[in-house]
Amino acid sequence: MESNKMLIYQLLPRLYGNRNTMRKKDGTIDENGCGKMNDITTSVLKQWAKTGFTHVWYTGIIRHATMTDYSGYGMPANHPAIVKGRAGSPYAITDYYDIDPDLAVHVDMRWQEFCQLVERTHKAGMKVIIDFVPNHVARQYHSICKPKGIKDLGQGDDQQQGFSPQNNFYYCPGERFTPYFDLYHGEKEPYFEEPAKATGNDVFHNAPSRNDWYETVKLNYGVDYYAGRVGHFDPIPSTWKKMTDILLFWASKDVDAFRCDMAEMVPAEFWAYATEKVKKKFPHIQFIGEVYNPAEYRHYIASGFDYLYDKVGMYDTMKAVMAHQLPANAISAAWQSTDDIKEHMLYFLENHDEQRVASDFFAASPLKGVPAMVALTLMQQNPVMVYFGQEYGERGMDEEGFSGHDGRTTIFDYWSVDTICRAAWNTLSNEEQQTYEAYKNMLAVATKENAVQNGLFFDLMYVNGHLDRQYVFLRKADNELLMVAVNFDERPVSIGVNMPSHAFDYLDIPEKTFDAKDLLTGQKQALQLKKDGCVALQLESNSARVLKIKIKGTTKK
Repeated sequence: MESNKMLIYQLLPRLYGNRNTMRKKDGTIDENGCGKMNDITTSVLKQWAKTGFTHVWYTGIIRHATMTDYSGYGMPANHPAIVKGRAGSPYAITDYYDIDPDLAVHVDMRWQEFCQLVERTHKAGMKVIIDFVPNHVARQYHSICKPKGIKDLGQGDDQQQGFSPQNNFYYCPGERFTPYFDLYHGEKEPYFEEPAKATGNDVFHNAPSRNDWYETVKLNYGVDYYAGRVGHFDPIPSTWKKMTDILLFWASKDVDAFRCDMAEMVPAEFWAYATEKVKKKFPHIQFIGEVYNPAEYRHYIASGFDYLYDKVGMYDTMKAVMAHQLPANAISAAWQSTDDIKEHMLYFLENHDEQRVASDFFAASPLKGVPAMVALTLMQQNPVMVYFGQEYGERGMDEEGFSGHDGRTTIFDYWSVDTICRAAWNTLSNEEQQTYEAYKNMLAVATKENAVQNGLFFDLMYVNGHLDRQYVFLRKADNELLMVAVNFDERPVSIGVNMPSHAFDYLDIPEKTFDAKDLLTGQKQALQLKKDGCVALQLESNSARVLKIKIKGTTKK
């Protein structure tokens, strides 16, 4: 069976392979260590593929601002005042044409090590996703690795113009970069920038706050924010061409997809231009957009995006259902709001921006995430993503440095991830092992079952309004039927699932008693399916059941 469902595993190589447990707050790379691309071995990749993942999103591959000094390798040092954390943010790019040196065993061979990682990933049967950060760059962006004939970002800008359609940056002429907080921390020289450039999160003055993306500068795609977001797209802005060149460069390095950071902060007109050019030359390339405004979803899909984050709809709904702030039937409203574009929506429960499920800020238990992930993974054919450590119940409760005590795994600091280390050492707790088994079984169903890969979906909640903390649906392909029931309650429950006549007609289900097998536990149960009848199910606390029925050959007389 050819896989029609994208299952993404997101990880930061900087953290994934690091087994140093020093974990000193604000520690340097020498003190706390750093994972390398070479740590992602063939055996590791084969295990991910065996688990069911089809894509690996390597977060933080492109060289970004850091406090670690690589000037001995010809890379300009970054002023520490405008670097967040000792390791720096992967989203403050300093050279779009280079590999992050932290990730290389041999810094001067970092490109070879990256190409080998891509090759290993492909040989394991999976595809490679990397970040494309289009909205902003590090304040000291300067490419030393750009190909011959390529002009650097900002090269040729008229810095006396706050806005010019052919400038790559926005400027504050005559004004020095002076944030609303003290950037000076005892360095030999304070950071100097004049004229100040606009900051990445659309701060168009010279004094961003500590909560702004002060370490970045906003890229200019021909939108005049000073005049009320007026677009100047003819002739084609310089930034469009330079950023498209960057996409084409990385596509030529055998990557398979781009996860486009804050895509909606860049005009859709650029995406239509860039995706058309990239896909014309590299038809296999896919684009995943971080878009948070549901009103713009269809606009960005029409502009060339294959997939979009379903954060404001499905993620926020699922989180509220887990917290019992919304009833389970709110999940139905969430998918219905994007039903016409459902194949384009990327579901997830964790990523590098969100709090860990097991953190004290979310659910405080990894097992509470299992019913949500089963529902997200099995209800449609659209992509689903798992964030590394999620499958073990990583809590993200460390205070790493720039990243504080916030329930997130740091993207700014040199650190190692507790559960990833202990999984490698076979020292997971019983609860962590139980969480991993639940994820492994769930992904096996998503990978192996034709009803999930290619089947029809039927939501049963419209006739089961009595279910407040349970969610039930059907999947059907050929002669195989799956009944999926998840329980968000902290206690075991016995429920009656109403089966409407329409489900039997729509899915072509006969009225009979079937032998059903739970694909998650192996348990067997007789199910009597009758139009407008009721099916009795037992559900453990924070659990799921996936009952498989073969329509032909297994019926009881």
